[in-house]
Amino acid sequence: MKASGLSKQVASPEGTLRILDDVGLDVARGESIAIVGTSGAGKSTLLGLLAGLDEPSAGQVWLAGDELTALDEDGRAALRAKNVGFVFQSFHLIASLTALENVMLPLELSGAPQAHDAALEAIRTVGLEPRKGHYPHQLSGGEKQRVAIARAFVVEPEVLFADEPTGNLDQRTGDRIVDLLFRLNREHGTTLVLVTHDLELASRCDRILFMEAGRIEREEKAGDA
Repeated sequence: MKASGLSKQVASPEGTLRILDDVGLDVARGESIAIVGTSGAGKSTLLGLLAGLDEPSAGQVWLAGDELTALDEDGRAALRAKNVGFVFQSFHLIASLTALENVMLPLELSGAPQAHDAALEAIRTVGLEPRKGHYPHQLSGGEKQRVAIARAFVVEPEVLFADEPTGNLDQRTGDRIVDLLFRLNREHGTTLVLVTHDLELASRCDRILFMEAGRIEREEKAGDA
């Protein structure tokens, strides 16, 4: 995955607001990177542009060998469905679906065969087979996040984007979720792009990118921060 010259501007009552300013990065397949910075630094905006959830004002993003920023909305959606997984702070599970059905959903949307069997295996991988028939309101925060991780990995994505994945969890549960994320990252060879304010969590990644005022100010290898 690669980005070059990424900028994002939006209109505001005070005039044009620059959220990202000429950001570039290059992430190797299977690498894990953390994007850290204060609130408003542009972390989540950068994540959204890298994942094709939003369009930059300028710049390019390449994902899985394709220029994401050259595609229309349908093209970006198709590329995401095939190559990208997401884990969000707020889980984003569908309340009317069971844990298993939530994990099956991206497979069914993509027309993948044996969606039920693949989803069940993903549920087993995150240790939730006994809870597969439960709905989100019947699950704890940690269980919901494990369902979200199973849903993200079930499509065997090339890149997994995680935005503050432990933000709504207590320390002990958050640690377990992080352990699971990195274990699956290693086992599947999936590139992991993690947004967090937690330097201890960031230090588990291969590299840490420090953002400030819409720019990457510096980069450090794990253990140097």
